[in-house]
Amino acid sequence: MSDVRTQVDWAPLCTEAPGCTAAEEPTRTATRTTTTVTPVTAPAPTPLPELVGTGIPVPLVDGRTVPYANLDLAASAPALRAVADHVAELLPYYSSVHRGAGYASQVCTSVLEGARDTVARFVGARADDVVVFTRNTTDALNLLAGAVPGSTLCLDVEHHATLLAWRGTDHRVLRAPETVGETLDLLRDALTAERTALLAITGASNVTGEILPIDEICAIAHAAGTRVVLDAAQLAPHRRVDIAKSGVDYVVLSGHKLYAPYGAGALIGRRDWLDVAAPYLAGGGAVRSVGVEDRTAEVSWAPAPHRHEAGTPNVLGAAAIAAACRALDPVIDEVAPAHERALLARLVSGLSGIAGVRPLRIWADAPDRVAVASFTVTDVPAGLVAAALSAEHGIGVRDGRFCAHPLLARLAGGADAVRVSLGLSTSDEDVDRLVEAVRAVATAGPQWDYREIDGRWTPTPDPRDLDPLKLGGVAAAGGAACGH
Repeated sequence: MSDVRTQVDWAPLCTEAPGCTAAEEPTRTATRTTTTVTPVTAPAPTPLPELVGTGIPVPLVDGRTVPYANLDLAASAPALRAVADHVAELLPYYSSVHRGAGYASQVCTSVLEGARDTVARFVGARADDVVVFTRNTTDALNLLAGAVPGSTLCLDVEHHATLLAWRGTDHRVLRAPETVGETLDLLRDALTAERTALLAITGASNVTGEILPIDEICAIAHAAGTRVVLDAAQLAPHRRVDIAKSGVDYVVLSGHKLYAPYGAGALIGRRDWLDVAAPYLAGGGAVRSVGVEDRTAEVSWAPAPHRHEAGTPNVLGAAAIAAACRALDPVIDEVAPAHERALLARLVSGLSGIAGVRPLRIWADAPDRVAVASFTVTDVPAGLVAAALSAEHGIGVRDGRFCAHPLLARLAGGADAVRVSLGLSTSDEDVDRLVEAVRAVATAGPQWDYREIDGRWTPTPDPRDLDPLKLGGVAAAGGAACGH
């Protein structure tokens, strides 16, 4: 807004001067001076990127319809609008890559290889780092496990992807102490005592959101000659990951948690191990040449990344991750973290005032935390809490043990818990709805009948239409659950 002010300066009266008489007093005059002050306009705040499906109408068991409050973003996040638009724009060109001479093939090849550069820049990769596209974080860790020339180490607070990827190799798991300082000391002692090729560490806990000081951990590991792989599945959507600055050797992440749910993930890091490791999959695209000699297939493998990307790649998934990186880049340093910290503080404050709600934490002195909070409710099973929040309030949360059974054994005695995870699309109103809904369930219990079916608490009866797309599938099937 323009800020123009008029300033009036009155000339001094002559009666103040020596020898001046009333007869000689000059007429009182005013000199009007107009000064234009250059407006100082604060830069408009960078808006948060838009997500597809925010606030979609969902039915409740009592017949009402309310906007959906999706507070389960740590499991899978909806697509950013920019991501969905980019994929739709690319679809008409979808074709084979790398060896196709047609125009559409060349376009797709350019998009795929350009996506590597975009992802590398987003995570601050070094000039000689390699980007391998995978299915997800779990896939990336299993790929890396086949390339590690030695033993591995991790903490017991990890997601199953990090706990299990190294099974069958020389792998140790340490119980994390109750403070960050003690945890760093434990890692230092363990890495000094025994030669270790790779330390696998979480960027942010998928149960509590707590973040360890990654820079310090990398310094400790490197002093012992150990490389570090950072599981950034939960960290990358909320905080800047900077490989070069932190010194981390490898980063793994998932598109479906990075607002790019098109079936791709990535492994980014040093190429030397990856260039000599056995290919993750054997097949087309991973080779330089193949011949048959003495009835045996002889092969010369390509270097990374193609060495570990046999078969037709997920071009749309890679393009989606790159589009998410471009959309998140302007907000990931300040705007998104500030938004989520305010929401997390609101959530923690609200839940702390509810009798019977017990929060779960690993380290009370964790230096930072992404917007994830898990808790239990006295005398109400976690699955029943989650079912009531959905069926009676239109709120989506997670329940179970979150693919972190050893950690839940420590924090909740092996019982299931409820997890609330926030993100770009979450509003103050979403958090307030959640707090009041949890208060209602914790105080008076669910207001509908529920029973366990295939390990899931289900409204009985359930009048909601669980097949809105009219595909005729079996709705809400139990399936394999990591938390049960």
